[in-house]
Amino acid sequence: MMIIVSGLPGSGKSYFAVRLSKALGAEYISSDLTRKAMDAMGQYAFEDKLNVYEEMARKTGESLRHGRSVVVDATFYRNEMRELFLTLAKLLHEKVVYFEIVADEKIIRERLKVPRLDSDADYSIYKLVKPQYEPLKLEHLVIESRNDNIDAMLRNGLHYIEEVNEGR
Repeated sequence: MMIIVSGLPGSGKSYFAVRLSKALGAEYISSDLTRKAMDAMGQYAFEDKLNVYEEMARKTGESLRHGRSVVVDATFYRNEMRELFLTLAKLLHEKVVYFEIVADEKIIRERLKVPRLDSDADYSIYKLVKPQYEPLKLEHLVIESRNDNIDAMLRNGLHYIEEVNEGR
């Protein structure tokens, strides 16, 4: 199955996605790690982002074709980026579970003050992406990230995946 974890920079999506992939024994594919591997850090033009998403889709397809579930972690702020993965899932006859991670802007601002090893997104990137974030039109679970609720986030996420698998 393909599990997509989306949200604005600093929302806690990567923190959640890493732990979710471990809990599921799934492959973890991240826009930050992919961008870094492509030597594209700091390149945030739409075309640059699309190149990163296309590489992530290639890796996702490869993992799914080998029978591995995948947790894909990125902002997915535009419908075009989401459609790339939804089309891939349809072609491979895979279920898609979609999460949107949200957080209070005050928490996001504090989180983005701390440099991160694999991401160069800071509050200025958040401010750039936020007005471009297109509302999700597909079924998904919104999970609020705070600084103390990762266990509850994971319980909710795993429960939602179970419901999707059971067709509820």
